Amino acid sequence: MILVRRLLGDVLRQQRQQQGRTLREVSAAARVSLGYLSEIERGRKEASSECLAAIGAALDVPLSELLAELSEEVAREEGVAGGAVAALPGAESLRVAVGGNRAAAPARHAAVTNVAA
Repeated sequence: MILVRRLLGDVLRQQRQQQGRTLREVSAAARVSLGYLSEIERGRKEASSECLAAIGAALDVPLSELLAELSEEVAREEGVAGGAVAALPGAESLRVAVGGNRAAAPARHAAVTNVAA
């Protein structure tokens, strides 16, 4: 089972380490406690959209870039090559759901569930 929170934590940690920044620096800039940021990076806690936006701002990385990297990691975990994601059933609906072609938006929406490990 793919744990999105773990993959998101990996993406955030990689961004932080590429910048040569410490957890303490990023947590202070994002106004997120050091312990909580550490838990997010280790995939033990789920970040709210507000918290994720604050961390992204502290890292000077747009939320869209963080989510794109997360998407690539999920595809890699699924064993799908980056370019093949568009060919997956439902890929158009996913693109629409995250802000793509709104005119083609499906009439029904799938529920997203939070699965705790």
